[in-house]
Amino acid sequence: MSTKVFLKQWRFTIILIVSVVIGSILGATIGPGFYIFKFKFEFKPLGDIFLNLLFTAVVPLIFFSISSAIASSSSLKRLSRIAGLMLLVFVVTGVISAALMLCTVKLLDPAKGLSLQMDAPPVEKVGGVAEKIVDAFTVNEFSKLLTRQNILALIVFSVLTGLASQAAGPKGRAFREFLVSGSAVMGRVIKLIMYYAPIGLGAYFAYLIGTYGSDLVGTYFRVVTLYYPVAIGYFVVGFSMYAFLAAGRGGVKSFWTHILPPALTAWGTGSSLAALPANMEAARRIGVPEDVREIVLPLGATIHMDGTCLAAIVKIAVLFSLFGREFSGMGTFAGAVAVSLLCGVVMSGIPGGGFLGEVLIVSLYGFGPEALPIISMLGTLVDPPATMVNASGDTVAAMLVNKLMERKKVPSSTS
Repeated sequence: MSTKVFLKQWRFTIILIVSVVIGSILGATIGPGFYIFKFKFEFKPLGDIFLNLLFTAVVPLIFFSISSAIASSSSLKRLSRIAGLMLLVFVVTGVISAALMLCTVKLLDPAKGLSLQMDAPPVEKVGGVAEKIVDAFTVNEFSKLLTRQNILALIVFSVLTGLASQAAGPKGRAFREFLVSGSAVMGRVIKLIMYYAPIGLGAYFAYLIGTYGSDLVGTYFRVVTLYYPVAIGYFVVGFSMYAFLAAGRGGVKSFWTHILPPALTAWGTGSSLAALPANMEAARRIGVPEDVREIVLPLGATIHMDGTCLAAIVKIAVLFSLFGREFSGMGTFAGAVAVSLLCGVVMSGIPGGGFLGEVLIVSLYGFGPEALPIISMLGTLVDPPATMVNASGDTVAAMLVNKLMERKKVPSSTS
C-alpha cells in the first residue's frame, strides 16, 4: 500500500488519535478547564455537544438502516436456503471468540490497578428472567421506541417493519423507497456529526484526564498489549481449526494460501467491505461454491464480526471496573457474550457502526455518558486486528457453511 493510499484510508483515524493525544496533554497540564481573565472555560461542554448529537442520531439511524436493508433485499428467497446454517456458523464462531476474550480478561484484567472510580448509575429493580426478556425486546408504547434505553425493542420493530414492507408488494414500494432514502440521509447525518468528532473527543479527553488523572493511559496500554496477541492468535489458530473442520488438512493449506491478501487489505483499510472483493476471489480459489460465497461473504461483511466480539468483551470489562461493578458470575458473563454478539451481528452493518456498537454497550448497561468516549478510543486502538479478524472470518465461515450444506469437504484449491 502506497503512502498516499494509506494516508487516505487512515486519515480520519489518525486525526482522531492526534486530537485525543492533544486533549489528554491539555488535561494533564492545565486540568479539566482554565480561566480566560475571570471567565472559566471548561472542556466538558465541547465533548457533551458531540455525545448529545451522536445519541440523538442513534434511534433514527438504527431504524432506517435495519428496516431499509431488509426492505430493499431482492434475494430473500435465495437467502432462505442457507440462512439458517449461515446464522448458526456466525453465532457459534462469535460465541467462541467472545468466550475466548472473556477468559483472557479474567486472567489478565486490562483494568487491574485502576484507581479512579466513576459514579455508578442507580441500580434498577431486578425482576424475573421472563420479565427481563419482555422488557428488553418489547415496549408497550410506540413513543418508548424513540429512546436509546430500548435499543433491542427498536431493532425488533425495525426488522418487522422491513419484513412488512416486503410483504406489502407493489403497494409498499413507496414506503420501501422512503426507508432506503431515510437510511441514506441518516448515514449523511452521522458523517456530518463525525466532522466534529476530533474536537468533541479531544475536549472530552482533556476533561477526563484533567479530572481522573493518567490512569486511563495505562489502561489503554494494557488493553492494546492484551487484545493484539489474542486477536492474532485467534486469527491463526482459531481459523486454522475452522478450516480443518470444513475441509481437513487440504482446507487449512488452501485457506492460508489465499487468505493473506484480503486479511492485509482489511488491516490496512480498516474496512471489511473494502476487503470484500479480495475475499470473494480468495473464496473462489479455495473452492467455495458460487452460491454460497455470493451470499455468505457479502452478508458476513456486515453482520459477522468475530473481531468486534473480542473487542466488546474488553470494553465491557473496562467499564465495569471504571464504574465499580463486579465483573463476575455466570449471569454477567452470559450477558456480556450476548451483548458482544449483538454489537458484532447487528451494529456492524450500520454506518458508524463502531460508535453505535459502543452506544449500545453504554445504553444496555446504563453507564454514564462519559463512558462512551473512553470505549470509543479503545475501539479506535484495536480496530486494525479487529477488522482483519472480522473480514477473514467471513471466508472460513463460508467454508463451514458449505461443509454443512453439502455434507462434504470443500475442494482443497481452485486456481
